[in-house]
Amino acid sequence: MNPALRSSALCALLTALVLQTPANLVFGQAAKSTKPAPPAAPASAVRFTDIRKSAGISFVQDSTQTDEKYYLETMGTGVAFLDYDQDGLMDIYFVQSGATEAYKPAQPLRSALYHNNGDGTFTDVTAKAGVAGEGHYGQGVAVGDFNNDGYPDLYVTGYGSAILYSNNGDGTFTDVTSHLGLADEGNWSTSAGWFDYDKDGYLDLVVTNYIEWSPKNNMWCGDRKPGYRSYCNPNNYRGQKTKLYHNNHDGTFTDVSDKSGVSAPESKGMGVLLADLNGDGWPDIAIANDTWPNFLFLNNHDGTFTDASLISGLAASEDGRYEAGMGIDAADVDGDGLLDIYITHLDFELNRIYHNNGDSTFTDATYSSGIGNKAILLSGVAAKFIDYDNDGWPDILQANGAMVDNVQLYHSLVSYKEPLLMFHNLGHGKFEKTSESLGPDFNRPMVGRGLATADFFNDGQVGIAVNCRGESPVILRNEGTANHWLEVLLIGDKSNRDGIGSVLKLTSDGVVQVDQAKGGTSYMSASDPRIHFGLGKRNKIESLQITWPSGRVDKLTSLPIDTIIAVKEGTGIVPHPFPKVKPR
Repeated sequence: MNPALRSSALCALLTALVLQTPANLVFGQAAKSTKPAPPAAPASAVRFTDIRKSAGISFVQDSTQTDEKYYLETMGTGVAFLDYDQDGLMDIYFVQSGATEAYKPAQPLRSALYHNNGDGTFTDVTAKAGVAGEGHYGQGVAVGDFNNDGYPDLYVTGYGSAILYSNNGDGTFTDVTSHLGLADEGNWSTSAGWFDYDKDGYLDLVVTNYIEWSPKNNMWCGDRKPGYRSYCNPNNYRGQKTKLYHNNHDGTFTDVSDKSGVSAPESKGMGVLLADLNGDGWPDIAIANDTWPNFLFLNNHDGTFTDASLISGLAASEDGRYEAGMGIDAADVDGDGLLDIYITHLDFELNRIYHNNGDSTFTDATYSSGIGNKAILLSGVAAKFIDYDNDGWPDILQANGAMVDNVQLYHSLVSYKEPLLMFHNLGHGKFEKTSESLGPDFNRPMVGRGLATADFFNDGQVGIAVNCRGESPVILRNEGTANHWLEVLLIGDKSNRDGIGSVLKLTSDGVVQVDQAKGGTSYMSASDPRIHFGLGKRNKIESLQITWPSGRVDKLTSLPIDTIIAVKEGTGIVPHPFPKVKPR
């Protein structure tokens, strides 16, 4: 987060060194040998409609704002999609803030869980589920089945501590934080993500922590005249440390942050991405840092990680600047089989897309991709790759909103509330801005923070949820196209139950698409765990190859289209309900 009065000092240009492994080279060669996907057709006439009111969602995020300008007020909060009761429908969880020394609300603030009723409406089940987090100043949320019982659990980050809610499988959750050793006490945790870094079949947890701020060291920033007090720059505070917790398989976790090497550098962590980024079959860690070098920790296969942040080219922009990194996600945007990375930044900076070179290095492709400075006046907070028109190419969705409510006093061209942003992938990693064509609800200004995506109607059209600072969330239904699609729910057996870390390669009419089941992504949020493939006009799927974290490779052939399937490791397609939502 980079408030209005931030400085933008230039940093020394980084030297790009090349790290190559045989695994990387094989992966790149395999990708190049496949038939290239055709360029995307012009963006389809997709519209997004805000259904929050008709869906019955009454949650309102409380900004907890006071004249004291507590730094904490600007940040959150997150949102998650999860199927907590395993009925095949995506439910929604909104993280809430909490009371502070300067802000005492009349009623306790609570996070909220909404059950998807399957008819276009949602029911608030927070009290029954036991996930209100009352008294906790929440920030973000990560979803994962840490005990492999088939039901997703909730990890809620926050200022001073975090909460782990274990899913009991009966519509209720139990706070097991203290028993499992995951409270992250004394830290300001922001984003978190689940992944199996040692491939032992159990999900481990990465937690990004921010800065050493407290009400006691809250500073006055901005001009000393009425209405001009501002939030301070993160450079005024020391950063905290990244945390890695290893799952012990017995209901407890061990802090291996120091042993693994991820806690060595000071951090100002905002967004986290957990995926195999160098093609060696092991999950890595990428972190978007605020006014600080972004991190890339490469997995050494022995429980430790190598800090490749600087030599990878991911730490800074092409011109050597450390920008206000916030949201992060990865997708194969150009069809070469490698995951490219997108990181959001605030106004007067550029949102960066880093091309994966296949040799553990990345190249800043912001201008060559066509994104350039087309959103330079927007404050990019969260981002997700989403194939919103099902043409087979991942597009870029971004939630925006300035950090400072009085930002126009300092930058007249910048607004506090800002609309969402969509970059449509033209094919092979070239993008054009299409936000204006997506309808008035998509373009309504908001103070966007947490962003998650999901097919919450089970109709193959990916929708959007945005948790907005100080106001109601935005729930956008995708009024989609006739393009074909497939969604895949992974069920691990020897691998972790969620299949996080799996690599999926789908072949349709000779065209190959590659994706991974990733941990983290976006900003403080968690999206639909089902892997979504847009197919465009292709109406035949020859095969789907899944390489599980265990090393097992399953290949399914002659798959149906325009449907959702559940695939169990070593078994294939298994029965699972995915009811179509029929609005009232």
